[in-house]
Amino acid sequence: MALTLGPLLIDAGIDPAQALVIRHAFAQESQESGLIGLHADSTHAEILEYTARQSTDTRRFPATPPATWVVFIREGGDQARLWAVVENRGEVVNNGIIRTFDIVESEHMADLRGRLVVGWRSPRTWKMNATTAASYSVVGIADAEPIPFPGFDRLVLNYPQLQAVMREHRYASWRTALSSVFGIYLITDTRDGRHYVGKADGEESIRQRWHAYATNGHGGNVELKTVDPRSFRFSLLRVFDPSTPKADINAAEGHFKVALDSVRHGLNRN
Repeated sequence: MALTLGPLLIDAGIDPAQALVIRHAFAQESQESGLIGLHADSTHAEILEYTARQSTDTRRFPATPPATWVVFIREGGDQARLWAVVENRGEVVNNGIIRTFDIVESEHMADLRGRLVVGWRSPRTWKMNATTAASYSVVGIADAEPIPFPGFDRLVLNYPQLQAVMREHRYASWRTALSSVFGIYLITDTRDGRHYVGKADGEESIRQRWHAYATNGHGGNVELKTVDPRSFRFSLLRVFDPSTPKADINAAEGHFKVALDSVRHGLNRN
């Protein structure tokens, strides 16, 4: 059975009934339309701006578009490559000809940007409800380009990024690096600034410990079970060679708990 777009949307947490699928084509818009055109050298920012500006004609664009737009770029006559998923935060300008929306890029399907190609059965149709596009066949998913590991002292990840690092092929070198060290890590709840100081030692590397968080959001920590992990930010405070005595790692953990006050005013229980 051929793979279609629908399961990929659902796997990414996108409800097809609450999403719009758009396919841009490289074309020069007429001056009367008030729209900018797109070409092969259009920058990422130009494509985002182009997506944000839509006609006031409700025959061309929905009067009340949904919050999620899955945006493709035309490739050949009957294919389209995923550009990005954007979040529509609402209309901000309407001059009677053009409506401008406040849109921001979403992490939804970030691992498939530029890689996912679908067959586009309706060449004259440039936008549709995702429930219709869900049946479109997946033509291919290109291999992801490896992303270089930034270094332990530069590593800062939000929760979707952590999940991507733990599962995607392009982050293989990151997993190798994180498997090679023990250490002290920091989880920050970005909603209120509270900290959790944790450690990886003994039989668990940083990779193993963080894999648990990527899987269930709390890694077995009682206090973290009460917090939505989508607001978490992960970073490393100090890394150790696996031969480091456990007492040294414990001392470092204790120091950072005091320095960051993560017991009295944070997420550590002790």
